[in-house]
Amino acid sequence: CRPADRAPTKIGRTLRRGTFPEPVRAGKLARRLNHCHADIARPNPSTSTGRLKSFPAFFIFSVIHFIRYNIPFLWPSETFMHPPKALALLGPTASGKTGLALEIAAHLPVEIISLDSALVYRGMDIGTAKPGAAERAACPHHLIDIISPLEAYSAAEFVADCARLAGEIHARGRLPLIVGGTMMYFHALTQGLNSLPEADAATRAALQAEKAAHGLAHLYARLQEIDPATAARLKPADSQRIERALEVWQLTGRPLSAHFAEHTPHTAPLDLCTLALIPADRAQLHAQIAKRFHAMLAQGFLDEVQQLQAAYPALSADMPSMRCVGYRQAWDYLAGAGDYADFTEKGIAATRQLAKRQLTWLRKLPLAHSLDPYAGSDWVQTAISLTKRHFMFE
Repeated sequence: CRPADRAPTKIGRTLRRGTFPEPVRAGKLARRLNHCHADIARPNPSTSTGRLKSFPAFFIFSVIHFIRYNIPFLWPSETFMHPPKALALLGPTASGKTGLALEIAAHLPVEIISLDSALVYRGMDIGTAKPGAAERAACPHHLIDIISPLEAYSAAEFVADCARLAGEIHARGRLPLIVGGTMMYFHALTQGLNSLPEADAATRAALQAEKAAHGLAHLYARLQEIDPATAARLKPADSQRIERALEVWQLTGRPLSAHFAEHTPHTAPLDLCTLALIPADRAQLHAQIAKRFHAMLAQGFLDEVQQLQAAYPALSADMPSMRCVGYRQAWDYLAGAGDYADFTEKGIAATRQLAKRQLTWLRKLPLAHSLDPYAGSDWVQTAISLTKRHFMFE
């Protein structure tokens, strides 16, 4: 892909004319760009050095991305329709995902898409371990601080936003790095969504009124009659999921388990490579969880929850934002349930349970790569190298 090649001239003439009568020419240009892209990904000293001598590899890579995602008529259709590449960095809470993502960002032109159902809420910074201003200035972050704690954000919304953002990031000549541990979002992205109805305000209000009158145990008993399979996998205290299962049944006339049993063919919107951080020693992860929770308390976590209660008078403990790990325990403590030591113990225990669920999900996934974040220091360089390889930077 020589700088003096005729390809840029042909592009210019084509754009100036405004007509594109020669698909053969476009195909030749695409093949030439493909050849150039291969040189960048796998440089050959005998052929590539001279070609790239005047143009940095990243500049050519950016030009290729711009043409591919902004001027599709210059790219063969079967290539253009290929989903954009992305890398998903997964792991349990407190495993070091954010730190590793920023290390990768120091070596590659990435933008981070958050895969975290708690980071979407504004004002919930300390208890979610949200990346700070310096971290977000070092690398663009997306899907952080997009809604208020009074709102809800669904897996379907995440899939749509993630696919859109990945395309926009590629169009800027950069690379999408999806980072987080909300495995429900990841499952929806890779396996698709069930054809479930959207939340219905009237039905939800009626269920909440029934719960207020008769108790959550009454709703759970109803679910055991209607959908025993779903009831068996839910805890009797899981108010959100019990109400959702009853809502689906009332809106569709079919139990939630029947909807989940349906398999709908799904085409993934991204060419995704998964890299997971999986600690071999669970005790080390538990120690890190406890250390981070104590650090959150020292930073003013309880003050943050009180500020949220003051800023949003309609906020309640049953809302999705306040069901986030740590926030529910803080809410109960501020309401007078238990002492400070009891609250701290419950907060750490809830976080450990979250990590356990995340690890269970991860062990079921067909991961491309997994690394132990507590196994020395080489794992960081290994992760960077794997990321470069996926995006064809080495």
